Amino acid sequence: MKIGITCYPTFGGSGVVATELGKALAARGHEVHFIAYALPMRLTDRFAEHIHFHEVEVPNYPLFRYPMYSMTLASKMVEVVKQHGLDLLHVHYAIPHATSAYLAKQILNGAAPDLKIVTTLHGTDITLVGMDPSFGPVVRFSIEQSDGITAVSEYLRQTTLENFPMDRPIEVIPNFVDLQRFKPKGACSGFRRSVAPNGEHILVHVSNFRPVKRAGDAVRVLAKLRESLPAKLVMVGDGPDRLEVEALGRDLGVSQHVVYLGNQDEVETILPECDLFVLPSGSETFGLAALEAMACALPVLSSDIGGLPELNVHGETGFLAPLGETDLMAAYALDMLRDPARLAVFRRAARARAEQFDLDRIVPAYEAYYARILAAAPVIA
Repeated sequence: MKIGITCYPTFGGSGVVATELGKALAARGHEVHFIAYALPMRLTDRFAEHIHFHEVEVPNYPLFRYPMYSMTLASKMVEVVKQHGLDLLHVHYAIPHATSAYLAKQILNGAAPDLKIVTTLHGTDITLVGMDPSFGPVVRFSIEQSDGITAVSEYLRQTTLENFPMDRPIEVIPNFVDLQRFKPKGACSGFRRSVAPNGEHILVHVSNFRPVKRAGDAVRVLAKLRESLPAKLVMVGDGPDRLEVEALGRDLGVSQHVVYLGNQDEVETILPECDLFVLPSGSETFGLAALEAMACALPVLSSDIGGLPELNVHGETGFLAPLGETDLMAAYALDMLRDPARLAVFRRAARARAEQFDLDRIVPAYEAYYARILAAAPVIA
């Protein structure tokens, strides 16, 4: 198959999933074309066999008050489809990507009569942006005009149907992890000795530091936990809440016990050095960061919202807590960390759970779905 993939080329979960999917499809012999405004962060080898990158250039004309990304993206999609004879466009996020794909298909008209559009919903395109009255009608239209629709969790599928009632089927294909890349390590490395020179336990949080991720709650968990045992917190990522979170650490008196690493391309080298993963998000449709941590044998402390209960099994792979209940999260952390044998049981369970989302299990599900969509009659506009 010749597949075009469009995603946000950032550190967010949707961009990571889309990029890893494209790389896996290329490894299976499919011709994959990434179409985005920048090279996706996880596309470290853009010259790998069967992988092509097409940059969307957004002109800056004084006449236009705002960038015209949606239209330039549609134009680039038209160009790539014509030049390379793509079978389908797989877009990640309903808007603007599905909207641009629909426009591209209309422009192509008879030039690519068999072109299909698959839209994968990731979360905020439905739960946040999609609920904005300014975008609602466009989101609904873009979803309904897609030839295939997938969601990364059952929670997101149900939420989409509640917010945008439709008779179109939505296939749940969960996020996945490369178990050869994300895996436990053996001996302690220099990183752990540097972060925890006195043998402290290490919590880790990975996010884009947006308000919805509630990164400050990870600092609150650390502060409460340190009342009972020595611990450090590693913060991976960056974003608008970074300075506020740092200030909170100072207010709680734990700033010297928090290590900020910023955005990291190889988080798989950091996770295995830690003991517990903390994800106190206010909204999470799947929890890819948690899955990658679990693959590294880290139990997860998370809020009990969204799709997280579908991934993190309470009392087995970690613990779920009501939103904002940081004292309870700290109590759960203490329950695991003070008993090495119990922690080892949770570690094994976390890794075993992650194995159910192995790349080699999930990517074939996408291939089978593509085949079904390509064989089906087109959506009637």
